[in-house]
Amino acid sequence: MLTLLPTPIGNIEDISLRAFRVLEEAEILLCEDTRVAKKLLHLLSERHGLKHRVEKYIAFHSHNEADLIASFTPGFFDRNVVYMSDAGMPGISDPGASLVAYCQTHEIPYTVLPGPSAFVTAYAASGFPHTRFLFYGFLPHKSKAREEELRGVVNEPYPVIFYESPHRLEKFLKELESVVPDRTIFAAKEITKKHERFFKGTASELRREIAGNLLKGEWVLVLSPSEEKKERGSVTSSEIGSLDLPPRQKAKLLAKLTGRSVKACYEEFVRKED
Repeated sequence: MLTLLPTPIGNIEDISLRAFRVLEEAEILLCEDTRVAKKLLHLLSERHGLKHRVEKYIAFHSHNEADLIASFTPGFFDRNVVYMSDAGMPGISDPGASLVAYCQTHEIPYTVLPGPSAFVTAYAASGFPHTRFLFYGFLPHKSKAREEELRGVVNEPYPVIFYESPHRLEKFLKELESVVPDRTIFAAKEITKKHERFFKGTASELRREIAGNLLKGEWVLVLSPSEEKKERGSVTSSEIGSLDLPPRQKAKLLAKLTGRSVKACYEEFVRKED
């Protein structure tokens, strides 16, 4: 059987009781970095009395996962096999999906433990009220592809969540300042760790506030949705409502302006006319 096990994203006390038990029962540990995995198990043993019986640690990461998957036989999973990434939920900006696909193809039982995830924690801390959001992860490193992706994703009608490394954070804020200077951004540094910090403001405001040593650490950024900028103009909505046009045509215009559905806009105009 395979178990995908999330690990703390910073604070070791975030390990769950169930994850603790799974680690004690694990026989083979697939891990993004064997050194990181061994350190975590050592700390859990030293501080919380973990008694594990892992017999084998196998590095499983983006550079070797295809070769390892090809080398597996279904019998490999007759033992208690656990996969854990360095931090957070396997399969979320980390390897893991290919293991699940292998188990599905070969009808091997598997389970996924719930647990820490940086982007979910950051969104809960952001204060944005939207019930929907888009998790994007890391932008491409190459400038042209990066610019194209960013200009496309900032038009989403939902908050967009990005991961960014400390050495590219300043560049990313400059890019956001150029593309969406008026939008609100929430930035979370070193979530759950000793130097956890939260910031909120426009890109230019964050650039002034986050500088020097504050740039160090892992970052999650949440960009407010494009509808925020559009819906500031409720006056424009009123002006559309006053046009001498059928409700259906006015609804189509308002839908393009706000990102809402034509149906919802149509019903709004019909109610007002009643």
